[in-house]
Amino acid sequence: MKLKNVLRMALVCGALIATTWSCTDDEGNSIGINESNLRLVFEDDFNGTEGTSINTDVWNFDIGNGDNGWGNQELQYYTNRPENIALDGQGNMVITTRRESFSGSEFTSARINTKDKFEQQYGRFEARIKMPGGRGIWPAFWMLGSPIETTPDDDPTTEPWPFIGEIDVTELRGQEPSLSIGSIHGPGYSGGGAISGTFELEGERFDADFHVFAVEWTADYIDYFIDGVRYNRIARKDIPDGSDWPFDDHPFFVLLNVAVGGGFVGFPVDQTPFPQTMVVDYVRVYEIVE
Repeated sequence: MKLKNVLRMALVCGALIATTWSCTDDEGNSIGINESNLRLVFEDDFNGTEGTSINTDVWNFDIGNGDNGWGNQELQYYTNRPENIALDGQGNMVITTRRESFSGSEFTSARINTKDKFEQQYGRFEARIKMPGGRGIWPAFWMLGSPIETTPDDDPTTEPWPFIGEIDVTELRGQEPSLSIGSIHGPGYSGGGAISGTFELEGERFDADFHVFAVEWTADYIDYFIDGVRYNRIARKDIPDGSDWPFDDHPFFVLLNVAVGGGFVGFPVDQTPFPQTMVVDYVRVYEIVE
């Protein structure tokens, strides 16, 4: 595997097996959070009958288009229809992005989150995913700070993005199907100024097979892993002088989505194949224990 533009040297870890793993450097020293200090607290294996919906006891649907607040000049309309999001009967959840006219948009897709249903501060967050590909396609597995302000109001317990923090475990530009980007966004380093590292597969593509994407998050740093390789660490000391580190005082919730278009990926072209699918095998979260 080939790595590009990372902030730290890659460190190789053993393959993930069940809910345990072993990570070492070239000298055999342990890295990352020791498995004995992690306890599984959230798991969705997406088991169920083909065509059925996701478990709404733990997931919410985001419904609508960019006018609902996610912006970025995205072109899709997010729905909760089985045509856009459903279990496949083989232990996967599938988000399907389609080129179709729907509620004034040219494309449909889905976006889900665990806000107010499962939120956690610190730990290991991971998912096994087969990504979509194609120019203008933008899949992501990411996290947002729980006190995010969704509409302007006078509630002192909420704050607007990016002051609550964002952790992108992975996001891909569909036109670069071998490159995964892991980032953080906060005040003074958001949008195009996010702090990022990248992981590139050599001779492979993220839309050809499943891969495990994960972060290990502590008060002072966030480690990024793909398939057992720790390829980056973003630490408190890496943020711009005078900026805040909004990753040490509140829990975050999990999101999965596939966007179409937007400034990050550009617009799809006539040759972009549709439908596109993000196939999620599982999502797991571990808390840190003493």
